[in-house]
Amino acid sequence: MTRVLTGIQPSGALHLGNYFGAIKQMKNLQDTSDLFIFIANYHALTSLKDAKALKQNTLDAAINFLALGIDANKSTFYVQSDVKEVLELYWILSSYTPMGLLERAHSYKDKVAKGIAANHSLFSYPVLMAADILLYDAAIVPVGKDQIQHVEMTRDIAIKFNNEHGDIFTIPEFKIDEIVATVPGIDGAKMSKSYGNTIDIFCDVKTLKKTTGKIVTDSTPMDAPKDFSTCNVFALAKLFLDAAGQEELAQRYKKGGEGYGHFKAYLQTLVWDYFAPAREKRAYYLAHIDEVYALLDTGAKKAKSIASKKIEIIKDAVGIYH
Repeated sequence: MTRVLTGIQPSGALHLGNYFGAIKQMKNLQDTSDLFIFIANYHALTSLKDAKALKQNTLDAAINFLALGIDANKSTFYVQSDVKEVLELYWILSSYTPMGLLERAHSYKDKVAKGIAANHSLFSYPVLMAADILLYDAAIVPVGKDQIQHVEMTRDIAIKFNNEHGDIFTIPEFKIDEIVATVPGIDGAKMSKSYGNTIDIFCDVKTLKKTTGKIVTDSTPMDAPKDFSTCNVFALAKLFLDAAGQEELAQRYKKGGEGYGHFKAYLQTLVWDYFAPAREKRAYYLAHIDEVYALLDTGAKKAKSIASKKIEIIKDAVGIYH
């Protein structure tokens, strides 16, 4: 089976963009690939300096992933920091990473432009991401469009290393699901915590109603037909609908006689009902935290069994005394 690797930062509450942009694909990949999923808590240090919050966010991320359908028996599910070999490889790869390559990173430039303090970890983020991928010989890396460049940088680093030491690293390919590559937020821009435009998956029903009520729409009168193709509400609702459901909703838009408030209420119901099973599983894991830790420990052991063998090959290649 093809080895696929993906990670997500423990950055607090999960929203629809996280689910449809990444987690749903992870669930599908569990049955068709050798899937590695990790909670990227080392990466999170680039922006989160609150120790208590990072620890809690890491546990919350594990609970939320499990609740949303990540099966620790089908995939290798672990916390990044539980496999220390990734930091060894990070340092080794740093010696094979040209400064010019990192200086061209769009993500680093964008974050600094937005006011995030420039530091070494933020600058060298792509090298740690390369270590995450190359340590496990991942062939496929599902990413959002903003992470394509980082996978391309991983390829460049791996090729440079292989040219000097032989075919040690698998050269990964990125994978994007174009249909859900960008999930719109309530303002129509990409759904992101940094934009404050998210719809949280596990919020209460009152908060969900309030948030969906804020979705930006135009001023078309209630009785008039509406353009579903440009409507933020429709763009979100179709994520939950099959082709027939989307067509039925589109016809309601074309017919007129319903205001955007009706469509927002419909979206609220779709969201609430879709994630009802996940809310039940989440409540279970919150009441059985020891089971969560046990699943993470099992995943870390599986990951480490591969990482420890790979790092020895790499260290021997570069001349690190064992």
